Amino acid sequence: MISLSMRGLRQAAMAVMLAGGATIFAAPFVAHAAKADFRVCNGTQSLVGVAIGYRAEAGWTTEGWWRIPATTCKSIIEGPLSSRYYYLYAEDADGKGRWAGQVNLCIAENEFKIVGVKDCFKRGYQKMGFREYDTGEQASWMVQLTEAPRSDATGAQ
Repeated sequence: MISLSMRGLRQAAMAVMLAGGATIFAAPFVAHAAKADFRVCNGTQSLVGVAIGYRAEAGWTTEGWWRIPATTCKSIIEGPLSSRYYYLYAEDADGKGRWAGQVNLCIAENEFKIVGVKDCFKRGYQKMGFREYDTGEQASWMVQLTEAPRSDATGAQ
């Protein structure tokens, strides 16, 4: 994982504004090589910061931030997936594009690994809505972050 502050990510990027919102596509990832992982692909023209949540032996865990440059992919979890459900939150560098959901988990401004999902604010963290992905117990999974078409009136996901 690369150390990253979201403020630094916003300042470092020369991103194109997401005029029409953003959407996410997810599907089982079938690689030509026998590599298993949880990958996030950034199909936008902006640098994106990504955080992930999952159930571990120690309890619910969130980790971030991975920097994913425009039109590239990055493995967030390497090796076969050990959980069925994973949770993802992503934000573009200028803070205008956001990929979120309804599951509230803890995050921090800078690089983090947080165990537990309760009392985020009391423990000095922020609370953010993550999107749930049911991997169906697949060994690999890929999430594609994309910009919505300009005519899409649904807004950010």
